[in-house]
Amino acid sequence: MENTTTNTNKVFIMGEVVSEPVFSHEMYGESFYEFNVSVKRLSGQNDTVPVTASERLFGKEKLKVGDKVAINGQFRSYNKLVDNKSKLMLTVFVKDFLPYDENAQNPNDAQLTGYVCKPPVYRTTPFNREICDVLLAINRSYKKSDYIPCIAWGRNARFSQDLEVGCQITVSGRIQSREYTKKIGEISETRVAYELSISKIVCVGKEENEESAQTEIEEQAQ
Repeated sequence: MENTTTNTNKVFIMGEVVSEPVFSHEMYGESFYEFNVSVKRLSGQNDTVPVTASERLFGKEKLKVGDKVAINGQFRSYNKLVDNKSKLMLTVFVKDFLPYDENAQNPNDAQLTGYVCKPPVYRTTPFNREICDVLLAINRSYKKSDYIPCIAWGRNARFSQDLEVGCQITVSGRIQSREYTKKIGEISETRVAYELSISKIVCVGKEENEESAQTEIEEQAQ
């Protein structure tokens, strides 16, 4: 049953629809559509979050650009063939549309519990900011898993670099979109990466690590 994994993958986002829903796929006679939602950060910048929803959740009228939405869902991954290569795609899978409340305190809130499935990669930026990339595997029903890239900053980055493959952790934070440039031969392409920006991380069963893994307030607003 889908409900058995609900507590390991919880997402709430609220924002504005910025792309028309387009057909994605059909499963057991149920059609699913993809669209993007622009979500404001605390800093005033925006994240553009990809979303997938069943047509059965839309009601009588389809969503359109400019509509305001509030969504409960899960952060999921799937593989898509792009240029004859398998590419990891990420999306917020809608469980429910909620009433839109512009006074909601946090328009982008995710909590994931899963297993570290690759050695974390720790590095520093040219401005000497500490970063650590963590790939999290989250079990789903029917023996499926979602593979979610996470990024930690500052003290969280230092804490994350020592996580072992197979360690179970719970991370909280927001879903962010990030543009980067990829050079292919002589051509440079601007692409978008999606990931969970970690504000809090705890090793499951080791709550004493919670305080040492708390991110500074200013880093949460990045």
